[in-house]
Amino acid sequence: MSNSYFKFKQFTIFHDRCAMKVGTDGVLLGAWCQAESAHRVLDIGTGSGLIAIQIAQRNPHADITAVEIEAEAAKQASENVFRSPWNDRIHVVCTDFRNYCPSKSFDLIVTNPPYFMDALRSPNILRRLARHAEGLNYDSIFRYAYKVLTPTGHIAIIVPAEMERLVTDAALESHFYPLRQTYVFTKPGKPCRRILFEFSGTDTACPKNELYIENEDGSYSDAYKDLTRQFYLAM
Repeated sequence: MSNSYFKFKQFTIFHDRCAMKVGTDGVLLGAWCQAESAHRVLDIGTGSGLIAIQIAQRNPHADITAVEIEAEAAKQASENVFRSPWNDRIHVVCTDFRNYCPSKSFDLIVTNPPYFMDALRSPNILRRLARHAEGLNYDSIFRYAYKVLTPTGHIAIIVPAEMERLVTDAALESHFYPLRQTYVFTKPGKPCRRILFEFSGTDTACPKNELYIENEDGSYSDAYKDLTRQFYLAM
């Protein structure tokens, strides 16, 4: 994306100083996670602050902490938060999430973690931090969540389809079980691209469904429009 910012209906995200730009994955997770009843939310690896701001828009009662390890991205996230209508309820912390010790537990953790775990590594260190599992991986996320979530808390995460088994195994190691699962497709006839997961500490039946971003003719699907219309200007 060449623009230095992305404008949504109620807020604008500047991302020119962030390694990872605004993209479909982040918007999907911020729109899909069950945030309505959460009082305390933690966004791990917030980047530009997009998901934290989405959740603040959706839930007028949520207090949100957004943790980001890269200093320049954390600064830009803070600026995006300050310009948003919900700057009194979002707090950006520049640190490695594993070193963050909250005073109270969280009801919801959201994260759009690194995913090119086996791909050729970018020479750009900021992009490597954002895209690879060097500092933020599935095992560390679930181990940390076990310590800071309330007993009824949830973890919402978006991952590449090929990482499904890796993620569920990592979750199980820390006693988390799939609570909800959505397979994301670009359009009918294409392979599954991403999976939206929600995990909890209760082993129960996990409903699964499919989401197609586009119809066969390239237009946005009704399901995708319904999920994201409160954010995208075009919806």
